[in-house]
Amino acid sequence: MTTKTSILGIDIGGTKILIGEVDMAGRVLRAKSYASNTADQQTVVATLLEALRDYQETVGIDLQTITAAGVGVVGRVDAKNGIWLEIEPGKSDPTPLATILADVLHVPVAIENDVAAATTAEAKLGVGKETSDFIYINVGTGIAAGTMTGGKLITGGHFNAGEIGHMVVDLESEVPCGCGRTGCVERVASGLGLSEQAYAKAADHPDTTLPMQTGERIPADTIFEAAIQADQLAETITHYAAKSLAAMTMNLVRTTDPECVVFGGGVTQNDYFWQLIQSHMQPNTIRFVTKGIVRTSVSSKEVGLIGASFIGQTALAIPIT
Repeated sequence: MTTKTSILGIDIGGTKILIGEVDMAGRVLRAKSYASNTADQQTVVATLLEALRDYQETVGIDLQTITAAGVGVVGRVDAKNGIWLEIEPGKSDPTPLATILADVLHVPVAIENDVAAATTAEAKLGVGKETSDFIYINVGTGIAAGTMTGGKLITGGHFNAGEIGHMVVDLESEVPCGCGRTGCVERVASGLGLSEQAYAKAADHPDTTLPMQTGERIPADTIFEAAIQADQLAETITHYAAKSLAAMTMNLVRTTDPECVVFGGGVTQNDYFWQLIQSHMQPNTIRFVTKGIVRTSVSSKEVGLIGASFIGQTALAIPIT
């Protein structure tokens, strides 16, 4: 008899879907990435089902070894009932994602918010081995966090905890956010926000070297490299983003008293930007963060997938209907 030894993990982010098989210890056995389309939840589901078909055809899902599936998805999630509630504020479309996938995969499925899933991976494989009180901050396409207090993840009464991208860091800002406020950190310091700021301020910097001609999103690393080369536009938005992330972090530290703050996501993996963020931290404010403000030691590209697999392990008690 074949022993079931792995979990199918699915990480659905703002720009990509990563599908892969992960063993019970969190080691990625094989995986494949797909472009995501987050226009709305039904579009995401259709894109995911097509990606699963391709994965089966090109990589192959070994259903003899897969014991369950776990999904980390952007937005608000009712994990207990397997319902994906909304993809972003104001775009609510409660979707029984766990049931949809269980019907396709014929294994039990559990779902969770993508950053909450990544926080779970951090708890099991990263700083969680040293402390049960930490904040995991993901800075990628958007900005969100997971907070572990006493070893328990804070989810909130409406599954909305951790949406720190909508924390206002500049009361004088006129930069609008989809949440209805202005001055939100996500609009100036996420991967998408950095690019938006470059376009918004380009008219004041006609000599910028940033590739503005295409109208496409400018990668954060391209902006950081231009800042290193003293491009004034890039320097302006990069320094403001770093200062904003530091302010956000210090506010969070005062709120939950973590022993450690961990940054994940592609944007903060840039060394230049990371040092800028650190330079804006006030020692007196972070003095109780005794295990430091650090970058994750878990693979930034796979932490969401690994976290999704750990979420999948919780599905083993869910009967297949």
